[in-house]
Amino acid sequence: MHQRLVTRITLGAAAALFTVGWIAALPAAPQAGLQKIAINYPTRSGASWPMFIAKEGGYYQKYGLDVTLTFGVHPTAIAALVNGQVQMTNYSLEQAMQASARDASMVIVGSSLNRGLFSLIARKDIASIRELKGKRVAVAQVGDAPYNYTVALLSKSGIGPREVQWVPVGTDVSGRVAALQSGRADATILTAPAFFRLEEAGYKNLANLAEHEDIFASTSYLLQKATVQANPRLPELLIRAHAEAIKRFYDDKPFAVKAYMVYDKQAAAADVERIHDRYASTNAFERVPYVLAGAIKAVVDQQSDPQMAALLKGFDFRKVVDNSYVERLVKEGFFEKLYGPSIKAEQDRKAKLAFR
Repeated sequence: MHQRLVTRITLGAAAALFTVGWIAALPAAPQAGLQKIAINYPTRSGASWPMFIAKEGGYYQKYGLDVTLTFGVHPTAIAALVNGQVQMTNYSLEQAMQASARDASMVIVGSSLNRGLFSLIARKDIASIRELKGKRVAVAQVGDAPYNYTVALLSKSGIGPREVQWVPVGTDVSGRVAALQSGRADATILTAPAFFRLEEAGYKNLANLAEHEDIFASTSYLLQKATVQANPRLPELLIRAHAEAIKRFYDDKPFAVKAYMVYDKQAAAADVERIHDRYASTNAFERVPYVLAGAIKAVVDQQSDPQMAALLKGFDFRKVVDNSYVERLVKEGFFEKLYGPSIKAEQDRKAKLAFR
């Protein structure tokens, strides 16, 4: 198992060297007195919004950090983290747990998002999830995170994973869109703004993941333990900067939209505004970013690959999940000062749900 990880990281590192090196060459020289670090964002989607705002709003600088944001998808981002090319990545919790169960040199110190903006989209003549029984459902690959989200949504209507025909298309969201439009699939799970276009064309939105609190689509602040040992305050500084960015997201929609479009130049402003409204209406971003016990359990329980399921069930995630930084900020009153006294009830509730 360890050898497979080494192979994956070695292969991914070559791509990460190009991706990180090319993008990192763009920013200006570091500002005097600031600690220069690099942070990976693995997706140009709403999940990366707090980092976009922290950078464009000056919140990293406020906490003494000169941050270069670099784009790199899985698994190159893990390779960049392991090789020291980036000091943090905002990874999906599932991928972070899979990686850290194989290599416990990583640590998860927070989670800014537990709900994903995914919608289950079906043919124009399908009106409910129950009608998908026996139908074809497109996924990138069986066992990946969107597959698991789809299984969870189907289960709410009494449909098991063996009661549909899975159509692996092996590509990103565009491949799943094409499968639905061409008639190769009857339904698929999509992110915004892809499902906006299909809704406008008359395809049916059967369910949105963000409306289900018990289906986790979590992200994680993932660092190397060696990085934290060398700079013990770094996790706290990052959590502070991202918390301020999340407050700005909720308070200042025009700025949030502007910051997003800096990093996704292909996005249409109207689409970004709609995405913002969806995230804001469900309070998707966590004001108090504990890693939740329910999210950890959900990832372990939803594994479809027997080997991965056995690995995660047998691993003690207390070795790699550290909520102490958020806990310390709670005790210091940071979140109450930032958001006001109304945050205390949410803070207390999340503390009870945190992974211990």
